Amino acid sequence: MSISSRTLAGDQPRERLLRLGPGALSDAELVALVAGIEAEGRDDVAVGHELIVEFGGLSGLATTFPEELMRSSGIGPPEAARLVAAFELAARATAAPVNRVVDSAAAIAELVAPLLARERREKVVVLVADAANRALRLVPVATGGLDSSPLPVREVLQAVLRYDGRAFALAHNHPSGDPIPSARDREATAAVERAADAVGLRFLDHVVIGDRSWRSVR
Repeated sequence: MSISSRTLAGDQPRERLLRLGPGALSDAELVALVAGIEAEGRDDVAVGHELIVEFGGLSGLATTFPEELMRSSGIGPPEAARLVAAFELAARATAAPVNRVVDSAAAIAELVAPLLARERREKVVVLVADAANRALRLVPVATGGLDSSPLPVREVLQAVLRYDGRAFALAHNHPSGDPIPSARDREATAAVERAADAVGLRFLDHVVIGDRSWRSVR
């Protein structure tokens, strides 16, 4: 059976999902449906299948950047944005911190590693916690690396205050796999710690995530 023969009139992915649930759809059908692919003169599900093959399966597709997706036929900015957003929502749902106590660098690393380990670019996140050091939310604040651009200290503090945090930690990944903090990492950590003291927030730690290990910057 060809890919296109599964999408005959009356058996479109959207209708089948509503009738039978998402488990009744193939990976390619789910990708096409989420992205809202409307390929001119081509089968939409076939485009979804090609994307999965091109990027090495769903796990590869989940870490693809919008500009990479838009190099594929049938994928423009709207479709790329929808796909990236869908994978990000899925990642947040499965890695959402709920009342986990982050009272050590190891606890922080354990919580953030699943999120940062899949990143191909350096990404900085703020782990917002309450007064009892219970994790409330992970908030991305920078992409591209502390060695290439300064850490946005104001955005870090605003993220904590926006979600009613009383304490927070920083974490970022090193795509090279080496978690040893750089001199810039240490400078950024010191700047954030000073700013936190000035506004009455408790700074817990800053951890760097590598391939299979992590390091505290403090």
